[in-house]
Amino acid sequence: MTGRSFSSMPIELKPFQSLNGIQQLAETRRFKAWFLDQFGVLHDGKLPYPGAISTLEKLATYGTKMVIISNSSRRASTTIEKLRSLGFDTSLFVGAITSGELTHEHLLRRDDPWFARLGRSCIHMTWNDRGAISLEGLGLQVVDNVEEAEFIMAHGTEALGLPSGAALPMKLDDLEKILEQCVAKKIPMVVANPDFVTVEARALRVMPGTLAATYEKLGGEVKWMGKPGEIIYKSAMEMVGVDAADCIAVGDSLHHDIKGANAAGISSAFITGGVHATELGLGKFGETADDSSVQALASKYEAYPTYVLPSFTW
Repeated sequence: MTGRSFSSMPIELKPFQSLNGIQQLAETRRFKAWFLDQFGVLHDGKLPYPGAISTLEKLATYGTKMVIISNSSRRASTTIEKLRSLGFDTSLFVGAITSGELTHEHLLRRDDPWFARLGRSCIHMTWNDRGAISLEGLGLQVVDNVEEAEFIMAHGTEALGLPSGAALPMKLDDLEKILEQCVAKKIPMVVANPDFVTVEARALRVMPGTLAATYEKLGGEVKWMGKPGEIIYKSAMEMVGVDAADCIAVGDSLHHDIKGANAAGISSAFITGGVHATELGLGKFGETADDSSVQALASKYEAYPTYVLPSFTW
């Protein structure tokens, strides 16, 4: 498999190099910009991973430009505030780019032909326990009747947004039944978080990407925002003013972080202790995965990391 950078120059995907920690990479001074995933790399949604805060601080002393790139349904400012609340020094980051932010911008501007054709009334699948996501300022009308909907906005997997602004808690199965009705009406879906699952408090939580994959299998049209799409990497490169050859993406998802980096033509570091920990037979934080197991999993997902590390530690 060959990825392509934004200058259309091919990159060669070589066998990965296993490392013990981030220090080995930092000391090469090879990369000017680091694009960091948050869930599964820096924290688990509730607590920072051991050593993550200090590793960021040490990495910053090498003059690296760090950007959070996240498949979060939420706006970039919310992501930065979340990191601050967990004890991270957010001044170390140039900024954050989330799939939720990209979705908001495209729905607001509608300068992309696909979004320009999108209607204004939507079925809104959102969060409940995690907090519903507001559509305020986008000029959208939330409806709970599929016959009135022009598209589906998938922000979460726990609730159905109501015209009143409230959210009605729903099980995944019930949301999928609504999708069956939407397919029959042939309306498109915008998914603001392409992840299938994410790490949360050491467990895995189902993400909107699962709904989007189901909708595609049913025959529905889906606009995927965020990783592994190139747009989020291109936005990050523009934010720091660094070419693809001088960037590295760090993430825990082969099918999102690593595959996206491959497509964008940039190097990548795969953190094995995140969403793939169970598949790799890892039972505790910092445990090293067997190289042959990583290789087999990379081949399964057709996503090939440059480096492999057990965790984001120095």
